[in-house]
Amino acid sequence: MAEVRMSVGGGDVMRDAEYAPKTNARSDADIDRRLGGTLIAVGLGVAAAGFAGRYAFQLWKPLGQVFSETVRKMPSSAFSSYYKGGFEQKMSKREASLVLGISPVSTKAKVREAHRRIMVLNHPDKGGSPYLAAKINEAKDLLDKENRR
Repeated sequence: MAEVRMSVGGGDVMRDAEYAPKTNARSDADIDRRLGGTLIAVGLGVAAAGFAGRYAFQLWKPLGQVFSETVRKMPSSAFSSYYKGGFEQKMSKREASLVLGISPVSTKAKVREAHRRIMVLNHPDKGGSPYLAAKINEAKDLLDKENRR
């Protein structure tokens, strides 16, 4: 500490100021204490994660068996994007739209485009089934007739 005396205007007004240099230097013991606390906290966190993982793996075995049994019991048609089932005796508007892959309220142009796209893939001259080609044509005719009304 240093003492500074100042006189103002020739008077005897005295001011004392303490002078202490600001330093950011910490002692080695303080640094070691903080580092040790941090390392202990990290170690406890790693140990907790390890015990939690071990518990999760032990718990997962029975849950995995229950999950796999549940999946096996579900019907396979629930995961399929294809229509399961045959054709109805008389084709409905819903079935016709499923055959062509369009909405039941589609425009005439969409019906024509969908019919052309599917017929190219299923035409009997290109190795397709005559029965499927007949059903595709029936679906187009039904939807065209519905759109005219």
